[in-house]
Amino acid sequence: MDMCLSIRAVEAVAIGASAGGIEALGELLPALPAGFVPAVCIVQHIVPSQRSMLAELFGERCALPVLEASDKQPILGGHIYFAPPDYHLLVEPGRTWALTQEEPVNFSRPSIDVLFETAAEVYGPALLGIVLSGSNGDGSAGVRAIGRAGGSAWAQDPSTAPADAMPRSAIQTGHIDAVLDIRQMAALLAACTMEKN
Repeated sequence: MDMCLSIRAVEAVAIGASAGGIEALGELLPALPAGFVPAVCIVQHIVPSQRSMLAELFGERCALPVLEASDKQPILGGHIYFAPPDYHLLVEPGRTWALTQEEPVNFSRPSIDVLFETAAEVYGPALLGIVLSGSNGDGSAGVRAIGRAGGSAWAQDPSTAPADAMPRSAIQTGHIDAVLDIRQMAALLAACTMEKN
């Protein structure tokens, strides 16, 4: 499989992370070069009652602009977006964000499945979903939706994940195209995007 060929077609990268995910994101996101073309959309499970500092934390370390997603905001390529605490993050047909406080999915709000499923509907084959470290099954239904829509999906190598249940669950769906450690993911995304420019 020509991994770079499939990456060059990507317009959005949707990432799901839970326990242990911040460490993985801390290695992955700063490796994305300033010329990275796709939008990067992230659900990181955090305590809903706390204000998220993720956009500020990663904004200081990344070459790309890092924002907390807001309702009706246009989704721009070359930007990194984090779901706000206690809101599901949905991609709308016009490639804008929608935030809802509907019931938790997989005991989670925001839910990785909700992001993946709505992104798959909008981006189809131009979506790459990535499942990182986590201790539940959130993201697995979303990975299936990405596969049905013709998109691609990666999972963190469970042996490198502090919490391996989430990547293992995603792999078991049969819709994961590559199992990689974070360094491999970062290198592939950066190298293939550099080729594209």
